[in-house]
Amino acid sequence: MKSIKHIGLVIFLLGLVIFTSTIFLGSFGMSEKELDDYISQKDYKSEIIKQELSIAIVGKELNIFEFSAAVRNAFETSNQYYDKLIAKYNAEKNWKKKGEQYQYKIFGNPHTLSYEIAKKSGNGLVKGNSGLFWLLTFGLGILGALLYILPNVILLGKPGIKNDHIYHKSATNRGLIAWLVLVYLVVFYLVLYFMPDYVVNWTYILDPISKSLNGGEASQWFVYGFLYCVIMLVMGVRMYIKYRHNKYQIVRTTSVLFFQIVFAFLIPEIMVSLGKPGYDFKNAFPLDYDFFFEWNLKSLTESGSIGIFILVWGTLLTLVIVPVMVYFFGKRWYCSWVCGCGGLAETLGDPYRQHSDKSLNAWKLERWLIHSVLLFSLIMTIVTLYCYFSGANSFLGINSQWIKDTYSFLIGAWFAGVIGTGFYPIFGNRVWCRFGCPLAAYLGLVQRFKSRFRITTNGGQCISCGNCSTYCEQGIDVRAYAQKGENIVRSSCVGCGICSAVCPRGVLKLENGPESGRINSKEILLGNDVDLMQLLNK
Repeated sequence: MKSIKHIGLVIFLLGLVIFTSTIFLGSFGMSEKELDDYISQKDYKSEIIKQELSIAIVGKELNIFEFSAAVRNAFETSNQYYDKLIAKYNAEKNWKKKGEQYQYKIFGNPHTLSYEIAKKSGNGLVKGNSGLFWLLTFGLGILGALLYILPNVILLGKPGIKNDHIYHKSATNRGLIAWLVLVYLVVFYLVLYFMPDYVVNWTYILDPISKSLNGGEASQWFVYGFLYCVIMLVMGVRMYIKYRHNKYQIVRTTSVLFFQIVFAFLIPEIMVSLGKPGYDFKNAFPLDYDFFFEWNLKSLTESGSIGIFILVWGTLLTLVIVPVMVYFFGKRWYCSWVCGCGGLAETLGDPYRQHSDKSLNAWKLERWLIHSVLLFSLIMTIVTLYCYFSGANSFLGINSQWIKDTYSFLIGAWFAGVIGTGFYPIFGNRVWCRFGCPLAAYLGLVQRFKSRFRITTNGGQCISCGNCSTYCEQGIDVRAYAQKGENIVRSSCVGCGICSAVCPRGVLKLENGPESGRINSKEILLGNDVDLMQLLNK
């Protein structure tokens, strides 16, 4: 069986290497007619951009890095030309001429502009053989991963989980393998978010699948969504095997897979194919931070009855459904059963859950940071809505576009993506959920003060093995509660139930009971930290 696992690992790594190396394949260039058609389609008024692009890419066969640099330089040259004219007319106080020059400028991320042209300009092995490369990348990756995972049914022996030297295993400690995975994930997110033109070959691989679902070619976001679902499915198989003795984990894993694949991926793609807004009906504000952005409100209000329904549904989901569900079931109903971020954390991130920091300093940072992000998102939304309805550009000195761009860049891209997922192997699988997700902060506030959910403990049965604390992805020292027989009522707890699943004595139970008696009569001390004692006595 171990030989099958080794073969599976080799096949998976081969698929990963081919997938990564496709970035470097193929050539890119345009004919003069293709360039004219593109400029006409985009309605670019600058003559400079046409001249520069014609020199840079027409009749050329460039690799993607050369092509991207050439296109970006062309856009930069064009904009610099008109910037000089703007500065000249500004010095002359010729406001009319100054204003006219802005129509010739081209705005947007240069890599995104390069991606649009690259998508139309690609030639070569990958674009012409998308089916073959799907088998060599996704196909080999899935096959290899399953061959590596499935023998665990036999190798694990009897069902059950224990803290079996998990920190001594090269794949699950903070050693070289973990750092290599971190580097790969971080680079993947950086390229996907900020340099999409470099991964245009990945979109060619999935073009046939995208066309069958939404009628259009794949974008980098379609690649991400499809890859997201594939990873969750494969790692979901691992969850079924590892936690096969626990019905709660089986059902919970099935739930997050269903909501991610159907609600987050398939339904939005099908809606787009029908000419409707592609909307994830489970994605609640403020996790869906751009729900109240002007462009989204305009799109929904102009989409007829379905757009109005989405607008009403999204508002009710946030203001009514979310707090009511948290009252009855705790934040676990969303964070561990529905949310796509939580679903990826529970599947792809499960091997790294033991790396969550259980220290007092981490707990302090968690509370300050996650509630700061929530406050940031609320201020951004207030400014955005005020400017939308009033027609102003700012509110109380805060520019609407600036705060939206800042939040999207720092929180939406860096925190939720690059750090939130890329840092799984070192800091645990719930970095984003624990420290950054504004919806988790909102759910946590309701759960802490007005909910029927708690984890009950039977201190008399606790043997202090530490499994529960080791595997708590939210950094809660569960054992400290269990030893005293105290209910666990923490705003950060997502009710994943792993602490209960790994307990050899059945000490922990997830319950939805009456509010009375839910919160402990006195605070519990975690460890022997003097600072904590002083904090609690204040």
